[in-house]
Amino acid sequence: MIATTKKPFEHILQMLGDAQSVFVIGCGDCATQCQTGGEVEVEEITRQLEEAGKTVTGGVVPDVTCNVLDTARILRKHKEAVESADALLVLSCGTGVQSVAESQEDKRVYPGLDSLFSAITRRKGQIYERCICCSDCVVGDYAGVCPIARCPKGQLHGPCGGYDDGKCEVDREQDCVWTLILQRAEKTGQMDAVMAALGAEPAKNHQVNKHPAELVFEPRKGGKL
Repeated sequence: MIATTKKPFEHILQMLGDAQSVFVIGCGDCATQCQTGGEVEVEEITRQLEEAGKTVTGGVVPDVTCNVLDTARILRKHKEAVESADALLVLSCGTGVQSVAESQEDKRVYPGLDSLFSAITRRKGQIYERCICCSDCVVGDYAGVCPIARCPKGQLHGPCGGYDDGKCEVDREQDCVWTLILQRAEKTGQMDAVMAALGAEPAKNHQVNKHPAELVFEPRKGGKL
């Protein structure tokens, strides 16, 4: 999932500028889990906008806002409310915002959230960064733990000089990722492989992480997009 946080309302008003009418779009997936773009948050921002003197023409929460065709289909069901709005405010990650922009070419589209990181969840309200989508995954070399996403310095060849008693110098409450890697490697029997990677891992190949990237393929029969 993509972790998000709400933009300050003052910033949202500044972005909207002279747009007097707004249609609000949430996201039923990641943003709902983060409590930043679900039904409750769409209702909340609607109240705030109206109290600030804006007219909210409507709101909707697609299941997954980053699916362009599904989002376009849902917005067509609210065609009148969308067309009467000066701007669309999207409570989703940046991909959802751009999905809406692609389906509504003649409308101003603004983000109501900031995208933070690609995450795992443990329990409700517990969301942790685990991947930066670097396109050159090395997790298999480090016993299933990513040193790039989980080390503030992205250290690939062991702990830095700030390592102290298993903790990170950037945050003494945080375990050094290399402590976690070695502990897991010992439990899984991968210590030799990890130690070999420490001595042989080449420099990170950042060339594979080009932007904008794309992944286009022919879906299997019966598959869904």
